Amino acid sequence: MATILVVDDELGIRALLSEILTDEGHTVELAEDAAQARTVREMLRPDLVLLDIWMPDVDGVTLLKEWSASGQLSMPVIMMSGHGTIDTAVEATKYGASAFLEKPITLQKLLRAVEQALVKPAQRLAAAMRGDTPVPGDGAVLPHHGGPLPPPVAEGPRAEQSFDLDRPLREARDAFEKSYFEFHLAQEGGSMTRVAEKTGLERTHLYRKLKQLGVDLSRNRRGMV
Repeated sequence: MATILVVDDELGIRALLSEILTDEGHTVELAEDAAQARTVREMLRPDLVLLDIWMPDVDGVTLLKEWSASGQLSMPVIMMSGHGTIDTAVEATKYGASAFLEKPITLQKLLRAVEQALVKPAQRLAAAMRGDTPVPGDGAVLPHHGGPLPPPVAEGPRAEQSFDLDRPLREARDAFEKSYFEFHLAQEGGSMTRVAEKTGLERTHLYRKLKQLGVDLSRNRRGMV
């Protein structure tokens, strides 16, 4: 797993991103402005930086330019903004940003962008040349070399399901809760906000619960961070 620096002047955004990325197994460091970001970057040399554009002292694009000009852009940088434009995204990419995420950031896009940014260029090239390993984000599909085709993907969770009750209570309860949340995620198109409202859970608690139950949040999910 990686060391990721999250730079954002909003405490809530820092806390939520930190929780999500920590749950994914990463080590997360936080900075609320460019000054702190410079210090943390120099001390820890993070593997990835999530950098907000609009900050009170020095904006994210200016800091990105600074790192690029001084040869300190040794790690991928994902830019974030709630007021971004195409021109801003193009400018950030021009100065070395690996991706641009518009707030509110969907969980699926966040995890996908982080995964892509952490894949080494050589690994991506080797995978693409082999043709037998999908490269994250490239829409690659595993080639089929004859033999029976894999079984079709099952349809989404149904409202009525049967459960094996001849098991310990905790296992039975976890199985029910997993099916329960998967059903509501499918019904709400993956929106964590709507599922939280429907189930009466606070969104951060809901996210922890889903991770604990092993619910796949990276597939067909549009839940908002």
